Amino acid sequence: MADKTLIGWTDATWNIVTGCSMVSAGCTNCYAMGLAGSRLRHHPSRAGLTRETGGRSVWTGDVRFNEGWLDQPLRWRAPRRIFVCAHGDLFHEAVPDEWIDRVFAVMGECRQHTFQVLTKRPERMREYLDERRKGRPLMPSIGGGLLGYHPFNCEVMPPENIWLGTSIEDQATADARIPHLLATPAARRFVSAEPLLGALDLRITQARGSSRVLNALTGASFSETSLSALPRGPGLDLVIVGGESGPRARPMHPDWVRSLREQCVSAGVSFHFKQWGEWMFQSPEGRATGFYRVGKKAAGRLLDGHTWDEMPGSKGVQANDQT
Repeated sequence: MADKTLIGWTDATWNIVTGCSMVSAGCTNCYAMGLAGSRLRHHPSRAGLTRETGGRSVWTGDVRFNEGWLDQPLRWRAPRRIFVCAHGDLFHEAVPDEWIDRVFAVMGECRQHTFQVLTKRPERMREYLDERRKGRPLMPSIGGGLLGYHPFNCEVMPPENIWLGTSIEDQATADARIPHLLATPAARRFVSAEPLLGALDLRITQARGSSRVLNALTGASFSETSLSALPRGPGLDLVIVGGESGPRARPMHPDWVRSLREQCVSAGVSFHFKQWGEWMFQSPEGRATGFYRVGKKAAGRLLDGHTWDEMPGSKGVQANDQT
């Protein structure tokens, strides 16, 4: 865990579960996977969670519950936004429900914090919370003592301090994951399009095999077969966008970012632009258009001369002059 972080959309990380496995192209250059196989490879929370293959570290699929960190948010008195499992996935198939129960119990106790739970497996998140809404009693233990009876109102949703999100990188992953996220009970829902690897239109999300076309930003939908409008459901509260960093980083076209910004602005959804990553689409001298590798620091995070730091409940754009 870390009480401080350089991740712009959160204040702290809580790596109560570490370890994962690759599920899509966005996982290829996972920074957490790289750290677990290099600088942190001997740390008790990471040891043995990766293997070397093809000259790089890759997740083994094993996961670890870091018991000693379970009560960390209880010790943080000042309110924080906390990214849960930044180096793992709380809803990985190898994570037992009992671990998730204990994590939700802590989050339910720490109402001063905002917990940001991000997963690439929203279908399991949906199933887990649907089961909890049926009222199965939870008695999670911390240090031999009981921490609450139930971490959330099982008939409604988790507490408002728990935001639920899914990672996407292109239209295919958006279509596969966002419908599950929007069907999951939550007070706030968000997506992280990082690394963004292709053009993405959140207004036409469509799950495979479904005739329902969904505007993920507004919750509006219609039947593709009859063109009839369907009852409106929940939409997204926040869209985070970022380019890839690291030695194998792939470039991100600025038009993909601008499109998502305009989609969010039109729908009134918070937009947070984290970074360009390693690449710029224009030469540093501004003489030619094309992708140039300049490094994350030089590329920065200005989008058309501004930073975009919106969060649900605190709308607005912070302007910065490029010069």
